[in-house]
Order: sequence, then structure tokens, then C-alpha cells
Amino acid sequence: MFNRTVLKIREKLGHFFLPSVLVLFALFLFGITFSSVKQKAVDYKEGQVATESIRANKTIENTAETEQKRKLAAEAVTPEYSYQEDLATQQHDRLNNLFSLITKTNEQVDSEYKEKVAKAKSGTNVPKPTADERVAALKKEFEGAKDEDVALYQKLPNQFYQTIMLMTTEEIETIRTETLTLVDEQMAKQIRESDLENFQQEATDKLQYLNITAAQQQDIRYLINLGIVVNDFPNEKRTEELREAARQAVLPVMIIQGEVIVREGNQIDANAIEKLKLLGLTSTNTSIFPLVALALTIILQILVLLYFSYQFQEDQRQKFVFFYVAAMAMSVILMKFFQMFQSEQLMYIALFFPAAFTPLVLSYFLNRRTGVVSALFQVIFALFVFYDSIGTNFLVITLITYLFTGLMATVVKHQRISEQGWPAVMWVIIFPVLMNVILIIYQGMNFSDGKTWTALVCGLAGCLLSFLLSMGLHPYIELMITDDSMIVLNELSNPNHPLLKQLLEEAPGTYHHSMMVANLSANAVAEIGGRSLLTRVACYYHDIGKIKHANFFVENLPSGAENPHNFLLPEDSKQIIFGHVIDGAKILEEYGMPEMVIDICKQHHGTTLMRYFYVKAKERNPEVTEEQFRYPGPRPQSREAGIVNIADSCEAAVRAMDHPTNEKIEKFVSDLIESRILDGQLDDTGLTLKEIRKVEKSLINGLSSTFHSRIKYPKMKSEAEKMKEEQERRDA
Repeated sequence: MFNRTVLKIREKLGHFFLPSVLVLFALFLFGITFSSVKQKAVDYKEGQVATESIRANKTIENTAETEQKRKLAAEAVTPEYSYQEDLATQQHDRLNNLFSLITKTNEQVDSEYKEKVAKAKSGTNVPKPTADERVAALKKEFEGAKDEDVALYQKLPNQFYQTIMLMTTEEIETIRTETLTLVDEQMAKQIRESDLENFQQEATDKLQYLNITAAQQQDIRYLINLGIVVNDFPNEKRTEELREAARQAVLPVMIIQGEVIVREGNQIDANAIEKLKLLGLTSTNTSIFPLVALALTIILQILVLLYFSYQFQEDQRQKFVFFYVAAMAMSVILMKFFQMFQSEQLMYIALFFPAAFTPLVLSYFLNRRTGVVSALFQVIFALFVFYDSIGTNFLVITLITYLFTGLMATVVKHQRISEQGWPAVMWVIIFPVLMNVILIIYQGMNFSDGKTWTALVCGLAGCLLSFLLSMGLHPYIELMITDDSMIVLNELSNPNHPLLKQLLEEAPGTYHHSMMVANLSANAVAEIGGRSLLTRVACYYHDIGKIKHANFFVENLPSGAENPHNFLLPEDSKQIIFGHVIDGAKILEEYGMPEMVIDICKQHHGTTLMRYFYVKAKERNPEVTEEQFRYPGPRPQSREAGIVNIADSCEAAVRAMDHPTNEKIEKFVSDLIESRILDGQLDDTGLTLKEIRKVEKSLINGLSSTFHSRIKYPKMKSEAEKMKEEQERRDA
């Protein structure tokens, strides 16, 4: 991203960032226009045949080739891994403890059953313990286990516990022995993420050779998939150290003085041109006055740029300067490009230059005044680039065309060109072409002359090129300037994104919740003219932190599973719930997500009160305060974040409602918004009361259409049931 590139350069240069950029910009402009204002003794070009051997005039490093070799050396480094041998013992102990709890629970249940039988009166039938009773007793035993062990045990399906609790002691012992043997055998190996399934399958394949029942095989499969885990992890730090060492080991590629760059009679290729540029052998100069004027013009532009930059805040100043410099540099490059092809036959090819492009881009991404300044300096630099044409009609037409076209571009509405249609065509194409016609008439050029039509066609082509470049390159410029461009957001909204796939696999309930919140929020944001796509993408990832403790969030619990928070203190539950915001922000930062997406993740709960756990903690300790059970925040800082804050709570609450109706949904949403306003959660969002009402209506409509109560149709009786009832009536 452009912003991150600027930030990295700024970090390296520190307080010298702006001066360094401006100095480089000045040198660049001087260098690229130097050849135009000064006659050259030599002018080597790519593809030209050397009339004599060209030798290096000094010893200098070929930085491009050096960097290329260092890059190849770094890419050749094999990644390092760290093997955690203790995980094998840890997994063995966890599984062994599970079997101990199972055996202990069965013994206790059987003992209690025998006591009931002994105490029962003669002839009284005492029912035997069911599988559900045994499973419930086992899960009660989990209360005394470690949190990590409980989290692992809860990953086993209820079917596993239903089956194993009804087995005999011998059958359970067989499962224990075979499971631990297979898990220990595989965990003794180095298992990487990519090979995990292969190791689990290898252990599973051995089950067919064991003399055990199908039920025992199935239970062992569950335990194998649970017990065999990754124990060989990538060591990014060590790998990067090795890559850096490989880079440093590469010696600089030097161009030695006296070295032959191009031999006589050989063609000058791109590699030779790069070397000649490094050596400064591509051109020479003689005149001094045009150079002085050029230098003063560059200084003037830098002074204007510096003065202008102080209208921006300090954190935006570097971005402004860097973007302006890049845009103007590209503009001058294009000018120089067309000047290189200028000839007596193609005198007006310079009108092919897209003079509206740079002012148009700067006006849209920065502000209108920046576009005006760029349009003016484009004309001034054109005066130097086309220095050889001074005194001709061509230069007058070119300069006025550039000026008029550039200024017309700054009048265009602050909106994407592709979304404006005819208004943009008028400002960027029609009016500049008409100006070309006026200039041709003013110059007294004959419309029967081919050069006149060449000028008109080139002028029209330049305007079309400006329009097409602005429309076609807009997404890519946006990609460079901002971290939340349309391209980036479309990529992040792809369900195949690694984070979304991980969320779907590890926390499917949270994934579905995120999709629902995304639809609700995006529609509400669209109602008030906000950034709908950005909001949708932010919602996809706003709960990504839940993957760290997925089973501690109720939407991810399997059917019938007991809420793990029942076994935790309110303070512990609070830390886990709070953690999904902090962990989510860290994960998004590691993935280089757009700043706005990270902000919405941090702000989607604001500083709201975690009321349920606060009340539970208050019952245990009256000294507990609300501040201890409020989310870390900050409160939502944008309209989009404020809407996500509301939609997130609404979706979760309405989902949990019994038989939600439109009336219940409407009342809940209204009450929630009112409570958020009273709590100050929307104070920093910039949402107006009118916008809040639009958001409220949108959320109510979205929730009602999703969670509306369905009509219960009478159950249709099967044909067999009807025949049976008819037969019973006849028999009666």
C-alpha cells in the first residue's frame, strides 16, 4: 500500500523525510528535463548500435543487479521449524486423564445404583443408570479438570460419550490402550500443519487390524483426531535471520572502471542503458541559461508545495507531498515520452499527452486546489520539455491546450469518473476539443491541411486517453493511496480468504453471525450514504478474535454441549469475552488489514457493559464496579462503526429470542439504540438523529425478514395412520 510505503520511508528517514523527498523530486525533474533544454553531445538509446566501444568511466555499484541477487539468495533459504517434543507427553496425559475420569464416573454411578438397589424395598424395580445420566456425571467431573483439558474434551462429540459410557470396563480399557499406543506412536514424529491429516489417517488405518468392535473403532477415531496434533511449528524469526544472512553474504555487483559496457557494432540493450545511466554517460550538455531557469522553476514548485502542505495535518502532510510528487513525476515522464517521438511528421504528437489525468487524480484523491497547482506546473514543465519548439505555433497550441484541459479536469465533480457519465465527458473531452478548434482557428491554420487534422485527432486522443486512464486506473491508484480500496475490499470479501475459511471451520456459529451482521450493517450504512462495502467487509472480520477461544462463545457450542462459562468465575469469563476484541485486532493487524476494518473490530462493542457477568460478579463481590466489566473500547469513532455496534448486539439478541415477532424486534431495536445513546456509545460517531432513525428502520426490516415467526401448519397424517384409525373405528 502507498500509505505503508510512505510510512516505511518516513521511519527510515525520520525528520529528513520531507526534505529528502523534495530533494529527490527536484533532482528527478532536473534530470528528466535536462536533455530537453540542453544539446547533447551523445544520446544513447535502447536498440541503438554502438559506433564505438563504450567503457565505464568510474567504479560504481550496480544496485539493481545487487538487489536482485540478494533477493534470489533470500528466496533460496529453506524455512526453519521448531519441534515441541513435550506435546506428545501432554497429549498422552490428557487422554489418559479422560479415561481415568470415565472409569471413575462409571464406578461412582454403578456404586450409587447398587446402593439404591440395596435400599429399595423388595419387589421394587430400580431403573439402571442411562447413558445420559452417566455422561452428565462425567461432565460434572470435568469441573475439577484443567481448563485446557476441558477445552480439549469438549471437542469430542456427544456420540463418543454416549457410546463409551455404556461399555464395559474391559472394552474401555482396550480403547485406552490402543488409543494411547497409536497417539504416542504418531506424536513421536515431527508433525507439521500440512501433514497432520496424513498422520491421523495413518493411525486410523491401523484400526482395521485390531480385534475390536465397530463402536470401539469409532471412539478411537474420535480420540486419534483429538490427540494427534501439530508439534513442528514454523520458526519465522530464525528463517528471517537465515534469509538476512544469505542477503548479507551476497557481494555487491560492481561496474569496474574501464569495463566494456557495449562493444563496437553491438546493439545497446536495456541492461547496458541501465549501466550507462548509473555512470552518467547517456547525455552531455552545453547551455547554462535554460538550466538556470529550469532550476528556479523546480525551486518555485517546491516552495509552493511546502507552503501548500501546511494546510494538512502533520500525519497527512507526508502522504500529500509523496502523492503529488509521484503524480507530477509521472506526468513529466509521459510528457518526455511523447517528446522523444516528436518529429517533423509527428509535430503534434505532444497533444496525445493526457493533460487532464494528473489534475483529475489529484483533485479527487487530495483536493481541488492541488489539482489546479498541478495543472499550472504541468504547463510550465512542458515549456522546458518541448524547449526545442520555442517560437513555433506548435508550442502555443500545446501549452494552452495543456492549461485549459488541466483546469477543466479540476472542475469535475468529486466522484468516480465511471459513475458520472456525460458530465465528466463534457469537462474532460468535449470542452478541451472545442478549445483545440478555437486555437487552430486563431493560428489561421488551414482545415484542408493534413497537419491541422493531425492536431485535432491528437488533441481528441489525448482527452480520450485522460478519460480512459482516469476511469481504468482509478481502482489501482486507490489501491496505492488507501488501504481500503475497492480491490482490497473485494479480495477481503472473498469467502476463500484464509481468515474467513478459518473462522468458518473453527467457529461456524460466529461465521454465520458475522455474515448476518454484515448484511444488516451494510444495508443500514447504504441508507445513510456511508461506505457500505467497507462496512460489510469489516463485519466479516469483526469477531475474528473468537477463533482463539471458539468454544467459549455460545454460538459455536455443538448441540447439547454445556456452556463452558458455567465452570468459570465471572472474572475469567470476562477476560475471555473481552479478549476476542483485543485478539481480533491483533490478528487483523498481523494480516495487514485496512485500518478501518481494524478500528471497527476494536470499536464494535465500544465501552458497553457486559451486564450478565457483571451481575454474577456483583452477587459474589458487592465491591465490583461497572467499569471493571466494560469493554476496553474505544467507543465507535465513525458512522460505520456505530452502526456495526448496534447491529451486532441486535442480531445476537434477536437470534436468542423465543418466537420473535415484528413487534418484539421493533421494540428491542428501539430500546437498544436508546440505551446506546444514553450510554454515550454513539457520541463520537457523527451520526445525526435523522440518520439513526434510518438505521433503526433498516435494522428492524432486516431482522424482521430474517427472524420472523413462521406459521405452524397442521401436521399431515400419513396414509398408513389414516388406514389404522379407520380400522380401529370399525373394530369398535
